[in-house]
Order: sequence, then C-alpha cells, then structure tokens
Amino acid sequence: MSATETTGRNGGETALTKADFQSDQETRWCPGCGDYAILSAVQQFMPEIGIPPERIVFITGIGCAGRFAYYMDTYGMHSIHGRAPAIATGLATARDDLSIWVVTGDGDSLSIGGNHLIHALRRNIPVNILLFNNQIYGLTKGQASPTSEVGKITKSTPFGVADHPFNPLALAIGAEATFVARTLDRDRRHMTEVLRAAALHKGTSLVEIYQNCPVFNDGAFFALTEKETKDAHQIRLVAGEPIRFGVDDARGVAMRSDGALEIVSVAERGEEALLVHDPTRNDPGLAFALAKLSSDPTGPTPIGVFRDVQRPVYGRTATTPDAASDNQLAALLHSSDTWTVGG
Repeated sequence: MSATETTGRNGGETALTKADFQSDQETRWCPGCGDYAILSAVQQFMPEIGIPPERIVFITGIGCAGRFAYYMDTYGMHSIHGRAPAIATGLATARDDLSIWVVTGDGDSLSIGGNHLIHALRRNIPVNILLFNNQIYGLTKGQASPTSEVGKITKSTPFGVADHPFNPLALAIGAEATFVARTLDRDRRHMTEVLRAAALHKGTSLVEIYQNCPVFNDGAFFALTEKETKDAHQIRLVAGEPIRFGVDDARGVAMRSDGALEIVSVAERGEEALLVHDPTRNDPGLAFALAKLSSDPTGPTPIGVFRDVQRPVYGRTATTPDAASDNQLAALLHSSDTWTVGG
C-alpha cells in the first residue's frame, strides 16, 4: 500500500487528499499569521503518512496555536495551558495504534508547560510535537514570552526584557530528545521535509517552527525568510554534507581546536575544515552546539534536523512491565490501606 492510500470502509484502497484533513470550521487567525501556512502544510502532508484521519489525534494547549485542533478533520483536544504533552503521554501509553501530534506555542510549552515538555522528551513518548515559536504571547496581546530576546519592549516589559530567553532546541537536546528539528513557516518545501522526517521517527519528535506574528512581533524572522536576506542567514543542515551557507556557499561551520563551533570563510579555511553534519550521532554535544550557534534569528541560524537517534520508546519495549489484569486491579482496589497517616 502506498503512503497516500488507506483501506476504505468497504475494504478497498482509497487515496487520501488534503481535503480529508480539512475540517468544516472557519479558520480564524489574524491576517498574515504564520499559522495559516503551517496549517496548510500539515494538511497537505498528512496523506503521506498513510494513516486515516480517524486514527490521528491533534492535541493543543492554550494560545493561538490552540485553535489548530479545530481545523484538522481528525480526532483532537484543545487542552489546558501547558498540559498538551501530558495528555498526549497518557493517550500514547493507552493507544499504540494512533498517530499523535501536539501543537503548542513558545509560551504554552516553555512557561507553564515546561516540565511536561521536558519529561515527554526524556521518556521518548511516541508523539510528534510542533512548537510554534513567535517569541511573543500573541493570544493575550503582546506580552514577553520565554523566548523573547533580552531588551525587547512589550506590554509586560516596558523597560525591556531582563530574562535570558530559552533556546527551545538547546532545551530539547539537553533533555536528550531523540529527534529535534527547526523549520520556517514561509518555506513549505523545507517544512514538509522536516515533518516527513519527524513522522518517520520512532519516539518523541520535536519540531520548532519559526512563526511570524504580524500583529505583535512582525518581522522577527525576516532575516531567515525574506528573499533579500535568507541566503546569507539560513544554515541548512543536510545529513552527510559539509555545513555550508551564504551566497555561493562561501561560508561554513568549522570546529575550533577547543571543540567550539565557529563560522568561517570556505575560501580561507578550505572545505576539508568544515563540519560534516551527522544527526544520527548519539552524543548530543554537537547537536547542542549547533543549536547554540546563533543567539537569535537575526544572524546565521541553522535549520533542519539537528538530532535523529534511536532509543527505546516509552511503552513500546520489552522492558515495559506487563499491564495489570482485571483481577489484579480488583484485588488492589479492595485491599487494605496502603499507607498510614499520623503516628
């Protein structure tokens, strides 16, 4: 069976299309919001995985990204603030026949939801997490988020952000997530390539998507997305290839003698000095260094798959304890107290 076919109700094979994943709800975000492009790309991509809509679940948190579940004609849940990874964990543990996707924002996942996110990553729960990062709280009208840059003036930081921002990919790699990637809302081809790799991964995948908020943080990622500047700033990571970028690939990423990464001129250092990208490297050190190569998206910034390694998947390995039988559960529920309060 091909990736775009599934078994129909009458036993035949029916080709899935984008329309099969579009709900009847009116899509409502601010005009020009990057969420529209992401939604369209996801709906266009979904037929590739060959799973019917009734076996796919989208779970969202609170924020502009939370609307995503309404616009996908799949099962879904608009959950509470920051708890989408926790709910997805429970569902993934109970149902191994589902394709489970979490859609969240930088505020939802990295503020109140921070602990749920990192524990889903370290456990390697079989879910795909799409983290929309616009570096601002959009739904609540423009407050600083955990990814807002130092010095940014917002409604909640009239004297400028004083907090050092989270780097979502460095955070994920630090939690030893098995799949970590970054893409852009305005590059459908690249986004689809990353989504495809995430969907094929066994375990937790986290994809950070730089998403423009035209109302409260317009242009935050224009250095990476606009025709005039993107060639000079996008560092595209391709497995097995030297890391080169810039006009005519004149620049690259090399490792210094102390192990730190630096951006160099290819003409001066030579292509043999460039780092060859290997997302399957088990040691997360190089992936972490690549995630930290750019302090913000206004300079040369890596995009693509940073890490793609194998580790036992939570609930899918032989070491997972067998589920308790009905008789065992009944005996436990009718047993005596399991602890004593007081002396």
